[in-house]
Amino acid sequence: MNAWLQNIWEEVGRPLFLRPRRVQFAALCTRTYDGQDQVLLITSRDTKRWIIPKGWPIDGLSGAETALQEAWEEAGVRADAVHDEPIGQFTYDKILKDGSAQPVLTNVYRISVRALADDFPEADQRERGWFAPAEAATLVQEPELQALLRRL
Repeated sequence: MNAWLQNIWEEVGRPLFLRPRRVQFAALCTRTYDGQDQVLLITSRDTKRWIIPKGWPIDGLSGAETALQEAWEEAGVRADAVHDEPIGQFTYDKILKDGSAQPVLTNVYRISVRALADDFPEADQRERGWFAPAEAATLVQEPELQALLRRL
């Protein structure tokens, strides 16, 4: 296959055929503690595995604003700043109630955390913890999210 055709396939054709059907927005919540960068992980409601806050698009909110809203609801995050552009993305399979898997593309926005509230909407449904990025990468299951965390 010539280089031009290969480029068209990789940049246009392949993504069209393989694109996830759904998109979510996620919050990579960070802070500096004792001179070290840390990221906030939370547990999922059902399986209790470590994840970052994420959710479906919210009408009237940008991707960054949606990520910030999810960080509040799922982790009680009070933010100093949210970056308007995603710092990366990852894909995963969302397991639906019928047991089927739906591919999801998740755009990740970095959020600088000012404080964590004790009382927030999902406080009784999740655990949360601060981790060094390399340690966080070993705790999450999604390979692309692991790579994103290792790049911090």
